[in-house]
Amino acid sequence: MGSIKKYVAEFIGTMVLVVLGCGTAMTVGCSAVLGGGYVLTAFAFGLVIVAMAYSIGNISGCHINPAVSMAFWINGELNTKDLLGYVCSQILGALAGAGILKGVFALADITDKTGAIGSNGLGGVNGSIAAGLIVECFLTFVFVMAILGVTSKKANHGHVAGLVIGLTLVLVHILGIGLTGTSVNPARSFGPALVAAFAGDSAPIKDVWVFFVGPLAGSVLAALVYGFLEKKDEEK
Repeated sequence: MGSIKKYVAEFIGTMVLVVLGCGTAMTVGCSAVLGGGYVLTAFAFGLVIVAMAYSIGNISGCHINPAVSMAFWINGELNTKDLLGYVCSQILGALAGAGILKGVFALADITDKTGAIGSNGLGGVNGSIAAGLIVECFLTFVFVMAILGVTSKKANHGHVAGLVIGLTLVLVHILGIGLTGTSVNPARSFGPALVAAFAGDSAPIKDVWVFFVGPLAGSVLAALVYGFLEKKDEEK
């Protein structure tokens, strides 16, 4: 029963992330030229993490991101069964969140200012797959390093961890929105892209693999680097 509760928590957390994060982008737009919507979207994603960390963090750890779960699995803090359960729950949560947004915007006849339910894309890097992979790998590396660092001390778990992780997500969005829309989260990318494809816009799903490979590569790199640095510190 404990695992089921964790999976439900991850489903809810990822659904909320997509609804509030992508929904903000859809509502206000996230043009780097205009600025305001860009910043609001960055803070929306970060504040969702803060809210979810203090609500479901004590249940599942509030990963709500396959890249984060991968890092914890590599470091031995998540078993294989839970890794699979978390990732499936996160993807389903992202699909549910994207479906809710699509339904609300259609029923209310509201214009989606992102054009595709807040999907990620390579427009900001002029379609360069290589650039997109580098951006997503680097941003995820920074994000996951911060998570591993702040959660390495149990004293931080119920106090500052959620705030630090949320603000770090804001930080990586400030750069990444104008380049790739900022994924750093394969589930967050896949949900909107698939729902957009079902709605008739297949453009986002075409490049969605970039937002799996880039973030997962960044996650693996962060886990390995942090494991190395932490081990060195223990030996001193």
